Amino acid sequence: MVGAGVADHSEFLEDRWGRLLRTVESTTRFLGYRGDAAGRRETARLREVHRDIKGVDARGRRYHALNPEAYLWVHATLLHGMLEAQRLFARPVPPARAAALFEEWRQLAFALGVAERHVPEDPAAFRRYFDAMVNDRLEDNETVRLLIRLDREPLPPPPRWPLPDVAWQGLAVPTTAMLRRVGVGSLPPVLRARFGLAWSAADEWGFRRFAQAMRTADAALVGPLRYTPIAARAMRAARHRR
Repeated sequence: MVGAGVADHSEFLEDRWGRLLRTVESTTRFLGYRGDAAGRRETARLREVHRDIKGVDARGRRYHALNPEAYLWVHATLLHGMLEAQRLFARPVPPARAAALFEEWRQLAFALGVAERHVPEDPAAFRRYFDAMVNDRLEDNETVRLLIRLDREPLPPPPRWPLPDVAWQGLAVPTTAMLRRVGVGSLPPVLRARFGLAWSAADEWGFRRFAQAMRTADAALVGPLRYTPIAARAMRAARHRR
């Protein structure tokens, strides 16, 4: 359902930078860093945007972006991605904070309009749900194939890039290769196998060394450098409210 919706209704191929920046802006509003009112407006806007995303996929199955299973899954990848990135490349989120993050994620699911009966009730239920989706529900399709191909190619220069294209290539080519290795390495092995992504023992060794280097660098960072400017502002505002 998600793959068909992206293939039929997204403009990411025509405007990859614009799509990326709009997603970042939307996520910032959605997560509430700019206040509860902005978050509520964004969740309402997201439901409205997805209301007309529907059709029939390549195998003749009808889909709708607001189908609870599809809508919840996209939301679930947000929570999993944050926790997994911390586990692999920084400090694992302590259980108490992970539980609080899960509850905030759950409330965001309700704000998005997902009915309570579809939302896991606690972190353990979320883990079972996520693993079942990965093992039993996710499938290979043309959108997956397209994204794997695009993952091998650097993005074009951003709008109004001030330097020659060769300068962009010098930055983008090694960065793309690094991000691809990190992306493939972060996938569950069952998905690497399902998508036909080669991954050798040497690849795994290199990925583990990279992750360890990231954890070492993360441990050396002082407080303000650990957060994005938006998150740092939100934390300062929260302290002032106390």
